Amino acid sequence: MHTDLVAALDIGGTKIAGALVDGGGTLLARAQRPTPALRDAETVMEAVGDVLNELMESPLWGGAGSVGIGSAGPVDASAGTVSPVNVPAWRDFPLVERVRKATGGLPVALVGDGVAMTAAEHWLGAARGYDNALCLVVSTGVGGGLVLGGRLHPGPTGNAGHIGHLCVELDGDPCPCGSRGCVERIASGPNIARRALDGGWLPGPDGDATAAAVAAAARAGDPVAVASYERAAQALAAGIAATATLVEIDIAVIGGGVAGAGEVLFAPLRRSLRDYATLSFVRRLTVAPAVMGTDAGLVGAAAAATAVPRPQAL
Repeated sequence: MHTDLVAALDIGGTKIAGALVDGGGTLLARAQRPTPALRDAETVMEAVGDVLNELMESPLWGGAGSVGIGSAGPVDASAGTVSPVNVPAWRDFPLVERVRKATGGLPVALVGDGVAMTAAEHWLGAARGYDNALCLVVSTGVGGGLVLGGRLHPGPTGNAGHIGHLCVELDGDPCPCGSRGCVERIASGPNIARRALDGGWLPGPDGDATAAAVAAAARAGDPVAVASYERAAQALAAGIAATATLVEIDIAVIGGGVAGAGEVLFAPLRRSLRDYATLSFVRRLTVAPAVMGTDAGLVGAAAAATAVPRPQAL
């Protein structure tokens, strides 16, 4: 990181967060707005503009030398566009160009949200000190990013490491991405809950049918809940092992809401990994929980702004 501040944006289907981040990863000013995800494209951009305007009102804004964006995807960093699945009006939306104009011409770097999380965990989190890492976000979906040779590896479009859409079950359920048997279709929070409900698990009196509720039931010994998490862990292990075999990673860091299940997820994941990561050069693969929490997207967007080459013109 250089010593200038970075204006960071973390754009998702629920919220648009922004911050001014210094060279040590400290968030010095913050702004946030709800994402009007079901509104038209310009209304969504207005929310981004509101976040940027609030940051620009900070007396620290003059120190901002660049903008980093971590966005729900798919993203296309080479074109500067985003097409978040959960923001229907944004299809090939020219976000980089619009943010550059809104900030008076500051250089802008765009990556997927999984890559941003990876940048944060490699800079200051659980992957710090590892030259080759895979970081996963397991939540409503399953995303990820790669560090190879000590450097963030977002790929040409900013989506490299998107482990959620590796196929781990050849004849598995169709996935909304168009493929079938994807890691996400098995291991995401909604699919963990769906599988438990299909298997006969019943929510408690409060009616909570989320993956977190399934995790609580699994801790209490409910066999259907346990089986749903074990299946998710198996899918994650297969995807992690395939990635490790392909690019020789040393650590897999797992964050996101589903990782909050703790050992309900991590214990069967480590067991399953022994079944899939069998070659000599992947047997020592470490699995660890993410530590950067809810600020990972902003910290990672700031880190990516200095790590990702930016086109001179779009």
